[in-house]
Amino acid sequence: MSSDYTCDVLCIDQEKVSSVRARLLCDKTVVQLAETFRLLSDPTRVRIIHALSLEELCVCDVAALLGTTKSAISHQLRLLRTMGVVRHRKAGKIVYYSLDDRHVENLLLEGLGHIAGQGELS
Repeated sequence: MSSDYTCDVLCIDQEKVSSVRARLLCDKTVVQLAETFRLLSDPTRVRIIHALSLEELCVCDVAALLGTTKSAISHQLRLLRTMGVVRHRKAGKIVYYSLDDRHVENLLLEGLGHIAGQGELS
């Protein structure tokens, strides 16, 4: 049974395989990268990251913006803070958040560019 998506014969180019194997990411890096993408896999976290890329906001601001509870936003911000994506500062009784990793903002922008290139951005 022939398929357009797999090889019809077994043909391994050992030179290419060896070359790529030598350049593959180490396991630790792969896990860290997967964790970064896992953070970006949640729509609420993507919205929070996007909002914080536009403006420093307090927890209440983010909750009002996304139409959810402070508790839910605090939980998401805690995850983002643990991964070093956002930072916080306290001003009296208010805690403000902003992006702490511009690489994540760049990933967001690259993702938006990818979607726009497919004609699906709205």
